Amino acid sequence: MYLPAQFAAPDDALTLELMRRHPFATLISTDAEGAPFATHLPVVVAAGEQGVRLDFHLARANPHVAMLRAGAPSMLAFLGPNAYLSPTVYPDRQRVPTWNYIAAHAYGRLDEVTTEVDKDALLKSLIALHEPAYAEQWRGLEAAFQRAMLSAIAAFRLTVTRLEGKFKLNQHRPESHTAMLAAYGAGDTDERELAEWLRRLTRA
Repeated sequence: MYLPAQFAAPDDALTLELMRRHPFATLISTDAEGAPFATHLPVVVAAGEQGVRLDFHLARANPHVAMLRAGAPSMLAFLGPNAYLSPTVYPDRQRVPTWNYIAAHAYGRLDEVTTEVDKDALLKSLIALHEPAYAEQWRGLEAAFQRAMLSAIAAFRLTVTRLEGKFKLNQHRPESHTAMLAAYGAGDTDERELAEWLRRLTRA
């Protein structure tokens, strides 16, 4: 993505935090004709000594599966909070509106998770993140039903080799910060989160 230096994430830890807080990502690949194809899906973000790993699954009937198996160039895009910014936050009138947002792009090697045991573990990692109490219900489902559900999905793991984080928060315009923080702080969920991130990045 277009990433001016002033908007680049100061470190990967902040980018990973953004991805964990907003784990519903867009998987983008190119088909055989070179056209883009997108699937929206939840992702499990894991980081350890062996690097960053992104686990996800999609319906086996989704044509995206064939593209991934064929090695189509792919990336996962995460969109965090975003909001309009009025030029009224500036002390002068020679300004224009803009849009503030946080986004992350992840690139790397894709491998399919094929065994029933590993696919089950991937699903359980999603359950653990979003509804831990459901894990007991999943374990109690009939084995035949569990196998049917697992066979209906294709699971993949992306081992990240390049991670881009963009924090476009008007941080390079300090004359706007006081009014911007006041406006965003009284705004909707995205605006309040943007204000939180701006404070962290600028120690405002």
